[in-house]
Amino acid sequence: MPSLRLAPQPQGHPTPRDARGTHSSGQSFEQLRRECLQKGVLFEDPDFPATSASLFYSERPPIPFVWKRPGEIVEKPEFILGGATRTDICQGELGDCWLLAAIAALTLNEKALARVVPQDQSFGPGYAGIFHFQFWQHSEWLDVVVDDRLPTFQDRLIFLHSADHNEFWSALLEKAYAKLNGSYEALKGGSAIEAMEDFTGGVAETFATTEAPANFHEILEKALQRGSLVGCSIDIKNSAESEARTPFGLIKGHAYTVTGVDQVRFRGRDTELVRVRNPWGQVEWNGAWSDSSSEWQAVGPAEQQRLSHAALDDGEFWMALGDFRAHFDKVEICNLTPDALEEGAPHKWEVTVHQGSWVRGSTAGGCRNFLDTFWTNPQIRLSLAEPDEGQEACTLLVALMQKDRRRLRRVGADMLTIGYAIYRCPGKEGHLDKDFFRFHASQARSKSFINLREVSGRFRLPPGDYVLVPSTFEPHQEADFCLRIFSDRKTSSRDLDGHVAIDLPEPPKPTPRDQETEEQQQFRDLFAHVAGEDMEVTPEELQNVLNAVLSRKKGIRFQELSLICCKNIVSLMDTSGNGKLEFDEFKVFWEKLKAWTNLFLRFDADKSGTMSCYELRTALRAAGFQLSSRLLQLVVLRYSDPDLQLGFDDFLTCLVRLENASRVFQALSTENKEFLHLNINEFLYLTMNI
Repeated sequence: MPSLRLAPQPQGHPTPRDARGTHSSGQSFEQLRRECLQKGVLFEDPDFPATSASLFYSERPPIPFVWKRPGEIVEKPEFILGGATRTDICQGELGDCWLLAAIAALTLNEKALARVVPQDQSFGPGYAGIFHFQFWQHSEWLDVVVDDRLPTFQDRLIFLHSADHNEFWSALLEKAYAKLNGSYEALKGGSAIEAMEDFTGGVAETFATTEAPANFHEILEKALQRGSLVGCSIDIKNSAESEARTPFGLIKGHAYTVTGVDQVRFRGRDTELVRVRNPWGQVEWNGAWSDSSSEWQAVGPAEQQRLSHAALDDGEFWMALGDFRAHFDKVEICNLTPDALEEGAPHKWEVTVHQGSWVRGSTAGGCRNFLDTFWTNPQIRLSLAEPDEGQEACTLLVALMQKDRRRLRRVGADMLTIGYAIYRCPGKEGHLDKDFFRFHASQARSKSFINLREVSGRFRLPPGDYVLVPSTFEPHQEADFCLRIFSDRKTSSRDLDGHVAIDLPEPPKPTPRDQETEEQQQFRDLFAHVAGEDMEVTPEELQNVLNAVLSRKKGIRFQELSLICCKNIVSLMDTSGNGKLEFDEFKVFWEKLKAWTNLFLRFDADKSGTMSCYELRTALRAAGFQLSSRLLQLVVLRYSDPDLQLGFDDFLTCLVRLENASRVFQALSTENKEFLHLNINEFLYLTMNI
């Protein structure tokens, strides 16, 4: 399990046919299996081949692995033998105890297990060397197919295996999960709750045992009765403590499964017990109520049988609740449906999902500690219309998940430190700016920013409008995220960054020559000097004059404008269509240039002569361009340098292209000002003009 960096402060189960196929061929499991049976061959998966690349991305196998099918390992392989149980999960040479703990928990819920491990497969009739498993990913179910070639050494499975060597469902499940995440190595280290969510589409809640409520035993009991998956672990202070054994036989930094809770009469008092399993299949607690402890001598045979007590080194053991709380630090509960979290009568929660991204330079603003950029994060507006029944507040659960980080490990990515804050909406529409966050505190927020895949929290807020801001702790960190919001009553939510609005002033009408001021007459003389005898400015002439004037302008960093930029300027201002600027056209542009220069100087807050991508956002808004986050991302990618800065030449080019595109759109959108219906001629006219 990784160390956790703490920064300062689905409804029901879809049927298997609802899962989306993921194989590169576009074929489903049934189609692939049928094709293999018709050809008389065993399936070989090109998406996850039997090579070292599927095993490791940063190292070579420490021993010579041999990929073998189950029929090459044992004489009579079975997919599931005597039911899928938690004893079928024994850890191999891979540090994925967190995954094994989740699989062990999964076996306790028959319905959830049947979803993840479809029952339509075996080594009997219809066997074609292909198997499939289903996992939840970011609000959808995926069907993952694998061939049954497994890594072995001396005819023994290297990684996850069953205690019965003829049984292979758990090893194949691990392979499918490795494929989902890119490799077996990608499964090293993690939190059991991550896999539990991928097995259920459920919602996670984490309890620190030292802070757990007084009715913690009841919480655990109800969670297991509901079919929730429950894991526990002991924190480590440094990597040296990882998998260190305590004097009581427990393993630090190791993911265990809670498999049962009960009560037993002991010395005249009811004693609350918790049953825990080590996914290694061995190494157990040796304190009170351990397999061979003296406490069991005071309990009758019938009670021992009811509790399935046996002095076997199978990795499973009982503990008193007090000892459990004293020795384990964290308990993770994955509730199969959001309504399972609520005490009392079951009810359906309203669920909304937002998919988004933190992109460096546009939407990766970091946490509230970084005020200058925090406001640029994605913002989700929530409207809580009515309180819970009989209550004055609205209950909601917010779960923020960063996507695909385990798969991206091979390119150096790791879990980012993430969290969120919820603010009372001030009433105005649109994206909230820096000044709002400068003067307003959050109404609620995640408990901490932490480097887990998902951060979740439960809140009670008065009815009203709120803005939820998901973020990484540090700015400029990139990731995709999935934000799930569960509420007791109907709510509405929308992304405040998807709106585009253009508000451009109409070009001024030309001043009659006999009414020109002295300044305007001087400008006409300048134009005559630039334009020459034909009294029209070509793109080449415009390029010369702009480069000469702007290179001497103080307070801005400027590199030469390209000819193509000047052609775009001419295209924007040329109302006559001759490819040149006449006096009135040149004059309108010159006024724009002065206004844009003043904008650049005004929003260059640090007076560096350049504009940061975050300053650009407010400058564009002042210029009349309210852009969506996706458009801003494109602008940043196209016009900023590696340090996320724009010189005035980039800024000018960006504004010219934006206004050009907006003017053309306005000219073509004759009926509905938000939509275009174009024929091929109009489409080419639009694209060639920008």
